[in-house]
Amino acid sequence: MRAVFIGTSGITLMAARILQRRGHEVVIIERDKERIEALGEELDCGFIHGDGGKPAILREADPDSTAFLFCLTGNDQSNIIASLVGRSLGFRRVVTRVEDPEFEHICIELGLEDTIVPARTIGRYLADMFAGHDMLELSAMLKDEARVFAFVVTEIEAGRIEALDLPRDSRVVCCYRDGRFILPEADFELSVDDEVVVITHSRNLPALETRWGHRKTGRRGH
Repeated sequence: MRAVFIGTSGITLMAARILQRRGHEVVIIERDKERIEALGEELDCGFIHGDGGKPAILREADPDSTAFLFCLTGNDQSNIIASLVGRSLGFRRVVTRVEDPEFEHICIELGLEDTIVPARTIGRYLADMFAGHDMLELSAMLKDEARVFAFVVTEIEAGRIEALDLPRDSRVVCCYRDGRFILPEADFELSVDDEVVVITHSRNLPALETRWGHRKTGRRGH
């Protein structure tokens, strides 16, 4: 598989090295020519010199042959613009990095499904570790055909949670309101902009993607 990265942050370099060790093709887009020359001595991957937010540069990265476009520069606005351009050019999956959590909801509204907020993710993990919990164990718990899906509530779904009409073998496990974690009962009333997390059978993912795919949250876990 082929991955394209915009920016040469620490996250980019770590992910690129891991992907290369696993036999995947990696291309990195970077504005700084000297940075490319320095990295070329330690990374055996392709490099494109230029602004990753410009259509001409992203076309050069070959969207049709690329599985993932990772927008990981240090500038939130640049990452959002590059993600939108990349999506318009046909990259199959686009991952957007934002450092300011206020941009996350904007990304969701723009349809940027795979948005990551590194500082918050690491902060939560460290706080959980301090409390004696290892949240990385979650991936090991989701065995067999279990998957997690999340979406943002609009006026259509606002109301009693039991009225969601989820597919068979699907359950709401939690939701987030204004960033606050809630374990809802059957009579819980959903509000607009709540983030709902569902555990489901893998066979239900296509139906869930069709219904809510354009409104998924950064909590995607499958």
